[in-house]
Amino acid sequence: MIEIEIPGFGWLCLEHLVCDYNGTLAEDGELLPGVRESLTALAENLSVHVITADTFGLAADRLAGLPVGVTVIPVESQDQAKLDFVSELGRERVMAIGNGRNDAKMLAAAAVGVALIQREGACAATLASADLVCTQVQDALDLLLEPKRLVATLRS
Repeated sequence: MIEIEIPGFGWLCLEHLVCDYNGTLAEDGELLPGVRESLTALAENLSVHVITADTFGLAADRLAGLPVGVTVIPVESQDQAKLDFVSELGRERVMAIGNGRNDAKMLAAAAVGVALIQREGACAATLASADLVCTQVQDALDLLLEPKRLVATLRS
């Protein structure tokens, strides 16, 4: 669990990290550099979940051996499936990271929603639904490894 107070934003008691896979943790199905190590470090304090439509069919293989849960969702109603997943965990206990249109509801629902603009780009609606935006997944993951960065960005 990661607990931190953010003035003007509220008290966070995070127990779960929920991430999209392609465009977030991976590019063209392959994990981005540093993701494996960061997810392993984060799993010491959080339950780490990857929820994906698995466009390239590689997520389970590339995440094998990591302390993460992998949920592959069907093509239909992906945005609702991701929202339901976060809701079942308890929205107030989740930080979610994603970039696609199907991530917008998940990011809006989470205690902290982080949108990514990497090489795959990001959906404008997803950017608008996020609490903050990063340009590299490592920066987003580091927000949890160094939580005072959340304070610096989200305080008011």
